[in-house]
Amino acid sequence: MPLPAPAPRTLKHTRAVECKGYEREDGLWDIEGHLVDTKTYVHTRRDGGNERQPGEPVHHMWLRLTVDLDLKIHEVAAVTDSGPYATCGSITVNFKKLIGLTIGPGWRKAIKERVGGVLGCTHLVELLGPLGTTAFQATGRARESHNARKPVTGKKPYQISSCHIYKEDAPAVLERWPEFYTGKQ
Repeated sequence: MPLPAPAPRTLKHTRAVECKGYEREDGLWDIEGHLVDTKTYVHTRRDGGNERQPGEPVHHMWLRLTVDLDLKIHEVAAVTDSGPYATCGSITVNFKKLIGLTIGPGWRKAIKERVGGVLGCTHLVELLGPLGTTAFQATGRARESHNARKPVTGKKPYQISSCHIYKEDAPAVLERWPEFYTGKQ
């Protein structure tokens, strides 16, 4: 179902974010993000004063995280093809500081400590949020199979209470994790 009809309006800006997850032949996973910002009108670049035509990217950036099934980051590649300033892409090397982190609890805090603010790029840091969820989605079944071989810990799955579908007394919790279900049976 689409959104309700809007008031009359004119499109000025589009941000396109696409994230993909790839299983590699070596057992690792590549989680890639691509961010493109465009305007619908001619405007002047902040750096150099050249005109940027409608549809020409204001921001055009790529980010790849290579992770294992524990979602530990083994490699990072970041590229800025276009930004408002010629030197925007010079900070991409800092994203290597994410190597060794695990996507999970504390992820956003660790991002901020390593590449937040002047240590990174606002747009690439924003892209790390959807990349984290893409990593969970892309590797989900493989992680379930991988974790099934590990000793059972009795630890409550992270999904429980993460949204209304997985509240402790919801049918989905009864179906997936009956030992943690708190509703009436």
